Amino acid sequence: MNRLEYFSRGLLRNNPVFVLLLGMCPTLGVTTSAINGMGMGLATTFVLVMSNVVISLVKNVIPDKVRIPAFIVIIASFVTVVDLVMAGFAPALHEQLGIFIPLIVVNCIVLGRAEAFASKNTVFSSILDGLGMGLGFAFALTLLGSIREILGSGAFFGMKFIQGDAILLFVLAPGAFIALGYLIALINKLRKV
Repeated sequence: MNRLEYFSRGLLRNNPVFVLLLGMCPTLGVTTSAINGMGMGLATTFVLVMSNVVISLVKNVIPDKVRIPAFIVIIASFVTVVDLVMAGFAPALHEQLGIFIPLIVVNCIVLGRAEAFASKNTVFSSILDGLGMGLGFAFALTLLGSIREILGSGAFFGMKFIQGDAILLFVLAPGAFIALGYLIALINKLRKV
């Protein structure tokens, strides 16, 4: 497989949200707006790329018995960095995302890529894989957040463009399920064409 495929498969063919159906908790929980989706997606992308790099570098040093706990410690270190930086430089977004930032540690996308890819491949390939999967996740969260924000509050990235009533359902939890379901159906339809 060429290196461009390592990057592109996370964006399109194996998108973590639309195809693999991974990371549903933050996908449904934080996507009430486009900025929340983008913020969570970019935070996860940073953690994915950095943890993939470190895991790829130390994969031969970690004993098999403690491989998964070691991966979790590495991932948790980068999540702590993201949490502190976001609290310092984007406090409003940090407050909106709340508990979902620390939960990146147990996000199955991050741990799955560490176990399935970074622990078996080179540093550069792991960077491309983490970047592709992370940006695919960020794209999915931003798209879902945009749809929910437009339909639910008549705004896009916080800028109101529809005055009056919007469809409140899309700001609430059931709206997340409905919008995600339609997006997954659309993606599956487009993949078969």
